[in-house]
Amino acid sequence: MTGRPTLTQRRRESTRLEIAQAAAELFAARGAEATTAEEIAHAAGISLRTFYRYFSEKEDAIAPLLAAGGERWVRLFTESAADLPVREALERSAAESLSPSDAQADEAMRWTRELLRDPGLASVWQRVHADSEERLRAAIADRCPPGTDALEIRLAAAAATAAIRVALEQWALSGAPPTGPGSPRELGARCVRELTEGLGLWEHLGKHVN
Repeated sequence: MTGRPTLTQRRRESTRLEIAQAAAELFAARGAEATTAEEIAHAAGISLRTFYRYFSEKEDAIAPLLAAGGERWVRLFTESAADLPVREALERSAAESLSPSDAQADEAMRWTRELLRDPGLASVWQRVHADSEERLRAAIADRCPPGTDALEIRLAAAAATAAIRVALEQWALSGAPPTGPGSPRELGARCVRELTEGLGLWEHLGKHVN
């Protein structure tokens, strides 16, 4: 489908995000294991039956929030200037996507820290990053000329996505604030820069107008 989402679709997405926020608050406060699906549903103002129409497991409820940063990164990368080298576009868009834009985003980043420390949510976190890697792979491919080695594109997407995962996990274990020294933005830019250095894709793109 193309065009603007229908009213029903917008309502469903709004409800989905409200459930995700309720789950994030509860998980951050008491941990996933100690939180029930019933408690999440109650906090979100919905029935348990409605909760299970959106998520099959209570842990899955935080996936929309964890995925939001990766979605923003891919969008910023896609919207970056066409004449900006791909590697630089990756680093810049990663840093921007990891920068809280307002008080709400800052609070969400603080919840993320607690969520990433919870071993019960590790599988959701890994799945979110696998999905983000695939979106980024497609976005990088769109920036490359015909004939670019598909494996090199995949390696670039995997390296860049792993860089963000490592940066966020490292930040979650630290005592650094969401902004400033040691923040996700600083760590993310550094990790993307170091993990993507020397990839064969850059050599290939160097032979073309990028």
